Amino acid sequence: MILEWEGPARELSGADPATTNNRMELRAVIEGLRALREACRVEVVTDSRYVVDGMRSWLAGWKRNGWRTADRQPVRNVELWQELDAEASRHEVRWTWVRGHSGHLQNERADQLANAAIQRFERD
Repeated sequence: MILEWEGPARELSGADPATTNNRMELRAVIEGLRALREACRVEVVTDSRYVVDGMRSWLAGWKRNGWRTADRQPVRNVELWQELDAEASRHEVRWTWVRGHSGHLQNERADQLANAAIQRFERD
C-alpha cells in the first residue's frame, strides 16, 4: 500500500499465509485508512473489484439485510467489511478501480510491496 500526501510517499506492506487475496485486499485498505491521523478527503485506488464493488454497490444492501447477501447468505469476510465500513466512515472516500498489471505506477509498486512481504514471511 502506498499513502501519498504532501512530502514523500509512505509504503506499508504485510503478509499472512492463512488468508485469501480478497481478505488481504480488504486488510490493505483498512490499514491504509487507519494510518490517516485525522478525517480527510481520500482516494482509494485499487485493482480489486471486490473492494470497489463492495464499497460502491453492495455494502448498503448488506447492512440493510443484516449482513446478508441478496440471496440471504452470510456476507463473506463480514468482520473485515465491518472494519472497513467503520474506517471509511471517518473520511470522505472516492473509490477508484484500475486494471491490474496495466502500468499504473502506484498499483505496480503496491504489487511489488505485497510480493516482497510474502517472500519475507516465507523466509522467516
